[in-house]
Amino acid sequence: MKFEFDANQDYQRHAIDAVVQLFEGQTPVPTTLQFSGEPNFTAIPNILDLDSEEINDRLKAIQEINGIEGDKFSTNGFPNFSVEMETGTGKTYIYLRTALELFQHYGMRKFIVVVPSVAIREGVLKTLQITESHFRELYDNLPYRYYVYDSTKLSQVRQFALSDSVEIMVMTLASFNKASNVIRQSTERLQGEKPINLIKAARPILILDEPQRMESNLSIESLSNLSPLFALRYSATHRNLYNCVYQLTPYDAYREGLVKQIEVAGIEESTDTNLAFVQVKNIQSQKTRVVAKLAVHKLQKNGTVKQTTLTVKTGDDLGTPGKTNLPEYAGYRVNEIDMSWEYVRFDNGVEVKLGESHGADKSAIFEAQIRYTIEEHFRKQERLKDHNIKILSLFFIDKVDNYAADDGIIRQLFDKCFNELKQQDKYSTWREKQPEDVQAAYFAQSRKRNGEIVYEDSKTGEAERDSKAYQLIMKDKERLLSFEEPICFIFSHSALREGWDSPNVFQICTLNQTASEIKKRQEIGRGVRLAVNQDGKRVHDGKLNVLTVIANESYRNYVNQLQTEVLEEFGNATSAPKPKNARERDIAKLKKAMMLTPEFEALWKRIKHKTRYKVNIDTEKLIVEVVEALDETTIQLPEITIRRGRLVVDKKNEFEDQHIGEGSFEYRLVGSANVLKLMEHRLAYTTPAMKLTRRTLFEILKRTQNQQAALDNPPEFAKIVVEKIRQKIITQLIDGIKYEKIGETYEMREFDCELESWKDCMIPASRSIYDHVIWDSDVEKKFVEGLERRKDIKLYVKLPAFFTVPTPIGNYNPDWAIVKEDRDAHGKPTGKEDPYLVRETKSTTDSEELRLREERKINCGTRHFCDALGVNYEVVTSAEEI
Repeated sequence: MKFEFDANQDYQRHAIDAVVQLFEGQTPVPTTLQFSGEPNFTAIPNILDLDSEEINDRLKAIQEINGIEGDKFSTNGFPNFSVEMETGTGKTYIYLRTALELFQHYGMRKFIVVVPSVAIREGVLKTLQITESHFRELYDNLPYRYYVYDSTKLSQVRQFALSDSVEIMVMTLASFNKASNVIRQSTERLQGEKPINLIKAARPILILDEPQRMESNLSIESLSNLSPLFALRYSATHRNLYNCVYQLTPYDAYREGLVKQIEVAGIEESTDTNLAFVQVKNIQSQKTRVVAKLAVHKLQKNGTVKQTTLTVKTGDDLGTPGKTNLPEYAGYRVNEIDMSWEYVRFDNGVEVKLGESHGADKSAIFEAQIRYTIEEHFRKQERLKDHNIKILSLFFIDKVDNYAADDGIIRQLFDKCFNELKQQDKYSTWREKQPEDVQAAYFAQSRKRNGEIVYEDSKTGEAERDSKAYQLIMKDKERLLSFEEPICFIFSHSALREGWDSPNVFQICTLNQTASEIKKRQEIGRGVRLAVNQDGKRVHDGKLNVLTVIANESYRNYVNQLQTEVLEEFGNATSAPKPKNARERDIAKLKKAMMLTPEFEALWKRIKHKTRYKVNIDTEKLIVEVVEALDETTIQLPEITIRRGRLVVDKKNEFEDQHIGEGSFEYRLVGSANVLKLMEHRLAYTTPAMKLTRRTLFEILKRTQNQQAALDNPPEFAKIVVEKIRQKIITQLIDGIKYEKIGETYEMREFDCELESWKDCMIPASRSIYDHVIWDSDVEKKFVEGLERRKDIKLYVKLPAFFTVPTPIGNYNPDWAIVKEDRDAHGKPTGKEDPYLVRETKSTTDSEELRLREERKINCGTRHFCDALGVNYEVVTSAEEI
């Protein structure tokens, strides 16, 4: 398997551009060896000439474009800029491309990716490996090197400082945040100096992956000690959004279909409400005391017992009236709340740790979760094997010993459930497999250091088996996704909470109670990436991309906590859609009799035709528009700067370089490349559907007033020309598009007899060809309710996924086909032919508020239905507008 990458995804391009455009006005950095502020060290460093006011102006402009509210540009020891990307949307790919773009635009070439754990480090390295051929093709074999920092290979550090190519070094925070680190020690291999001084001389750009885990004072000081030019911070769950330039919220990711849908299977005890149940959800320090948030059972006035949350302090008694109202809590007076060891102790000796519970039958809940996960895995794999997709299930466990020990309860329960389920006839394909052959685990030891959680590799069980599991889970993702590899159930504690994911995780089973260290968004982030098939191609079918979370709490509690996390970070306007209840699914059944009615047959006869589009590109107009745009663009020449300095001894008897002068001159790349070939190559790779003749490209080159730039700096010229061509040609493609029938039709037999979905996304339908309509948004839900109320609507159908209209920017799936009875102004039938309608539902019809891509597809829909098929087509916001 070889993963394929799409270089033209709009949201990724916007995230890259937001950073690159931040430094507009920066002169491209020359390849110049300079003395650093450190004694005896020279380097080819990154350089930033823009001052704070210039950066602040660019920051404000970018934030305004991207709809981000931000304060004035600020630094946290050094400039920091944040990019917030929902998990599973290609964060690592984006920041690696951003580094290459910063080199292309400004000559910045020294980058350090700083990560907080081994798991994230391995994930970054893997992405560098699988994107290498893609990036070299995309950037015309731009020279760049990447490697993981190795304290035994100090030649890496020397190369990093002195190289004139792009250098990407991956480092864990732990490799340089202590005085005892090798990088901070004097070495004879560097004439008694410290390797860290070479890094400082290069003024690296730091790329912080999951920066919320590098927020302590020690971490900030350690990062500052690298003398960074600035830092780029990438995460889905930032603690502090320093100078944010781009946000892709959970809402955006779900709406655009960039991640899997999420469903939750909540598993909880429903019969033991008479037990004294206590779960410690949070411990925090207030001004004068320490308090704990507990989940307990509480007797309600109507006689029912429900789980509720209480905030308690030392001395509070859960058995007193108003707290739980249950006699079972006698003796549960809070004796001690310990923040350091994270537990709550009661007078009766019961001690409950943060994230754990007392009074519940843990073994029974574990078995129910594991059994459900395995069976769901079996069912889902059977459905997806025809789509060439191997699925994975990920278990988060409460304690390593519960799996790794010889008598580990989780391992024993998994083996028991697996062996029992595989004997069922419907799962016979699993019968020959043994539980030990289909499972693997990766754990890490965690401990607190200076207020931060630190993870280190852990050995559990047999060393050889652990080593193979580590290689498979952390480094060989392609093999893990292959049907030839039997392992498909993965167990972890917290090592895989960030930095690791797999596109084919379809089940996440939480055999732990998520406390403050691991948020639910981080947990589900391991499985929200869209699936890939055996060819490494991304699968975009929303019906297939569903992540099931098997939680050891009620569905309602899990969803409420997840929603709270999103609301705390983004507010109501951008909340992700509520995950569905995996245990409440239903079937929408096809009403075949409705499909045989004259109304449906007449409707289908009109809309069933397939078309193809033709576009008449006005070549002369395209040339004129591109040339005009090109002539308004300044294409900078490469520049070499010579800086002179002198080594002097300061008052502390230390060397420092004293700047005494500088000069610069521009140079030209005459004869270094054929600009026409560069233009052809870039156009063919970035936009393969846009085929322009060599004569057209030559005509643009001949007419532009920027001809000298084409001779002096061909690569930059070619890049800008292709950008202008793409902008202008897409506008022409949409504005001038025409559709014609091709003699082929969509067949009624393509409708599924049954459609499975969640109950809370289904509406009973009396006038549709299905007995229920599945809605995807509140707008659609209200639209269906409106159609059902209207007496003049004879029939309607939500057009299925196979019913698409081809457009230059991808296939378009319209929303609704409707048969409406023709009536006069008094609401009486006229006897005339019924109108046959196609409608697109949106929350607004204002073209300024519709996204450009949506507006273009709607324009294509108008040409297809109105012009080619003679069917009335409009965009509406409600059923009343029909």
